Amino acid sequence: MSPPESNINIGQFASNFLDLQYREVMMVLATAAVMTSSVVFFPGFENLGKGIQSDVSIGLLGLFVLVAIVAGIVKGMVGFGYALITTPIFASVIDPTFAVVILTIPPWMINMFQIGETDTGIAFLRTEWLLVLLAIVGSVLGVVFLAEFSTGPVVPFLIGLVIFGYVVFQIVQDFVTVERSHNPVALGSAGFLEGFLLAVANLGPLLPAYFHTFERDTERYIGGLSMVLGVIFTVRIFQMALFTDLLTSYRLWLGSVIAVVTIVGLLLGTYLRRLEVDEEKFNWFVVALLFVISLNIFRNTIPALFL
Repeated sequence: MSPPESNINIGQFASNFLDLQYREVMMVLATAAVMTSSVVFFPGFENLGKGIQSDVSIGLLGLFVLVAIVAGIVKGMVGFGYALITTPIFASVIDPTFAVVILTIPPWMINMFQIGETDTGIAFLRTEWLLVLLAIVGSVLGVVFLAEFSTGPVVPFLIGLVIFGYVVFQIVQDFVTVERSHNPVALGSAGFLEGFLLAVANLGPLLPAYFHTFERDTERYIGGLSMVLGVIFTVRIFQMALFTDLLTSYRLWLGSVIAVVTIVGLLLGTYLRRLEVDEEKFNWFVVALLFVISLNIFRNTIPALFL
């Protein structure tokens, strides 16, 4: 697949949308959904801090916005990394379960957006149905686990382990030669674990690592991963809203607001990817950032769990 052009033709985009072209419709619907939710579920200015710890200042909320934009840039460029950056930072200052729930909305929007942006459609579902099915099963079980068990510092510690494992993988893969291959069973197993980890901790680098190691087709990798994650997050949102008390109207509003500001970073990251910015250097920057985040998580959680 040839890379898309870096120039954006707004007139052509609008024309394609009016003609109900798949790519433009997906991108507009994903953006409109979070914008609508951020307006419809607005709790009022007097309740802006409802449900969040009282020591979270306006400045810290501003930091959340900045983090969401930076994470959106990363996602737009390399196809993953949004939750890996936002979740540990958010969970370090607010309740981890609260962070996992509200950060379900922005990844949903991002992945639905990128399904359209990479023009990934039904063809992927037809060829990788086992992957999608097992990812849904893992996600459903993960939401049940999150709703039934009080994890305390276990969730952020799990987040730290997952991030640290991914950092180690990124370092080791440069010294290991892996032949390009496609194994539906192995891919499905990675999808199952991806769904479970996303539901429990809003993190799941296993599937991105698998795609990156064995698929090695950037557009299919980003589009296919977005398709799987989009399905997972859709199932999670409906399950949390209809069958648990995790997704309240306030949490839906806050998650939607974060998603709206994330669009800025996503568009910028997508543009940079199309300009063919040095991806290797950018990836190492992301890996270094994740390494620092994992160490900070361990610093805060290991004493509570083991000392």
